[in-house]
Amino acid sequence: MTHPMQEAAAGIEVFDPRLAPIVAGARLEKLCTGARWSEGPVWMHEDGAVLWSDIPNDRMLRWSEADGMSVWRTGVEFTNGHTRDLGGDLLHCSHGQRAIVRTRVSAGGVRAGTPDEIVVDRYLGKRLNSPNDIVVKRDGTIWFTDPPYGIASNHEGHKAEREQPANFVFRFDPSSGVLDAMTDAAQEPNGLAFSPDESLLYVSDTSAAMRSDGSGHHRLMVFEVRGGALANARVFAEVAPGLPDGFRLDAQGWIYTSSLDSVQVYHPDGSLLGKIRVPEKVGNLTFGGAQRDQLYIAASSSLYRITLRTEGIQRP
Repeated sequence: MTHPMQEAAAGIEVFDPRLAPIVAGARLEKLCTGARWSEGPVWMHEDGAVLWSDIPNDRMLRWSEADGMSVWRTGVEFTNGHTRDLGGDLLHCSHGQRAIVRTRVSAGGVRAGTPDEIVVDRYLGKRLNSPNDIVVKRDGTIWFTDPPYGIASNHEGHKAEREQPANFVFRFDPSSGVLDAMTDAAQEPNGLAFSPDESLLYVSDTSAAMRSDGSGHHRLMVFEVRGGALANARVFAEVAPGLPDGFRLDAQGWIYTSSLDSVQVYHPDGSLLGKIRVPEKVGNLTFGGAQRDQLYIAASSSLYRITLRTEGIQRP
């Protein structure tokens, strides 16, 4: 069995006493390194592993306690975010294919050579921009963001002209095959996640990343979910330093978001509860482990882990 590389040189800042029992005794571990830009971690409970993207290197990596780090796949068309659908299959946001892609997963995990399937790649007959992050609702619908980062250059995709008139948050219904544009309220939507009861949808707007004129944002937005629509968009939090790229929620509705120097923890009332300092720029994160209490953090070249006294929302 392999062990974490080292205990990372980072601390935990508690700004609100409500956070203290959640992080009591917690320490950040650096599990492995060697990527160019780490993104989109997803927990694979079948074999106790984390998969994540190394986007510029056009590959996916894997880490487990038993095997350590390995290259899981290469030539993956610049996948970014990942999640599991209700049947346990793996869904990818593909910059290169400008599509949502599915990998079938059996009880024993993903079989070698399993072909991928394009789930959706067009809206109203036009190609998507470059799907970025993805979640699945309890009703089976697939929600994803579609900013232009993967077509802006050849660094994380294939440079191309956009065909969509805006940067939408989309909802795809696998049962009907219908793709709906839900909102373009975020200038450049990036991460997204539902509250535990799915009455709220949080979306990050990272438009400051590509706009040097000061018109961009680095914030979390929140929407009310009303049946098949989103309503009452508002700014939930301005996240600094850096950008709120990917994020996830725990079972009590707390938001754990990436930023330049840490994982920032927010209460649903908007309070910044504290920061889990990380010595690299945080790109995305996910909860995993048998108890769903391990937060896996994809940051720059490395993968980190911290065990918290909470339970993440993990589907399936």
